[in-house]
Amino acid sequence: MPALLVLAHLRWDFVFQRPQHLLTRAARDRTVYYIEEPIFGEHDSHLERRREGNVIVCTPRIRAGLSPDESQGKTAQMLTELVRAEGLIEYDLWVYTPMELPVTVGLSPRVTVYDCMDELANFKGAPPELRQREAQLFDRAGVVFTGGQRLYEAKSERHPNVHPFPSSVEVCHFAQARNGLADPADQAGMARPRLGFYGVIDERFDTELIAEVARRRPEWQFVLIGPVVKIDPVDLPQAANLHYLGMKGYADLPAYLAHWDVALLPFARNDATEFISPTKTPEYLAAGVPVVSTGICDVVRPYGQLELARIADTPEEFEAACQAALDERGTEAGQHRQTRADQYLNGLSWDLTWSEMAQLIEEAAAPATLHTRTSSHAALLTGSDD
Repeated sequence: MPALLVLAHLRWDFVFQRPQHLLTRAARDRTVYYIEEPIFGEHDSHLERRREGNVIVCTPRIRAGLSPDESQGKTAQMLTELVRAEGLIEYDLWVYTPMELPVTVGLSPRVTVYDCMDELANFKGAPPELRQREAQLFDRAGVVFTGGQRLYEAKSERHPNVHPFPSSVEVCHFAQARNGLADPADQAGMARPRLGFYGVIDERFDTELIAEVARRRPEWQFVLIGPVVKIDPVDLPQAANLHYLGMKGYADLPAYLAHWDVALLPFARNDATEFISPTKTPEYLAAGVPVVSTGICDVVRPYGQLELARIADTPEEFEAACQAALDERGTEAGQHRQTRADQYLNGLSWDLTWSEMAQLIEEAAAPATLHTRTSSHAALLTGSDD
């Protein structure tokens, strides 16, 4: 299979999420180069490479002091040299971040894929050029994937070949939480009930909601796992029953979930959350933990509509939903809800998601491949280089 060059806005060793799930699967039958955003410093510009499993992670190390255009020019040179040095005759380009589109100036991919996992232009600190570059990316892309149904609705009119791929799940990985895993040391001493969240804690996290529910129910312990990004940690609510445990590895998450009574999706309702499709929703359910979420579109549809997750927005409603989830644990109604969740999850897997994406990539590449072969054949017949 053709190699895959991936332009990413997320570090490979950051939170294990959609890119890692998909690209580790892509790397089973093709070479994947995961190209991170640059790291600037007092060093000569060069491309650093390391192997993470079957994925080759490439990090441009750019000398500090260059303008954005100069920096992207350096990266473009590095990628052109990477293609030459690796002998990549045929390869595909997979883009997560339209802002890095200028670094592809020297590339000639078989097909360009835009995996639009978030509406990045709505995030805090998004550069104003982002929307313009996304428009350019739509013009170049052969196929577009979206990270959820709401995002699909927003993007489907901008390109003729858009497909929704909401967050999926590795059911077996998270089902380990039902098998009596030991309680992690930094959580073991906490009282019950425990209400937990894991993920990036940023402007999408509703700090006011969590602060108020924690104030109203001091006997509940709130376990908050994940890196704090783009907000000052001193601005996070503090209380005896709020426990910030920092970032944990993907492999460790089932052990934490195994000792939670309710799993939370306490997202704020703002521009940054309108289009998100939280990977955590099916992961929580696969672990056998009842879910309470704010009214995020891609949680309401389908999880709220199917009554697999409780939806609540105000502190009063969120508290009541959490109490209802606690009351239902261990009951026949709770078991029935979990059975329905398991049945729904049977239709989800990252393996299936990648398989469907790979097929769509080949379909998108077919016209371009046919054109290239036809042109080459014509050139041979006529002796022309054109």
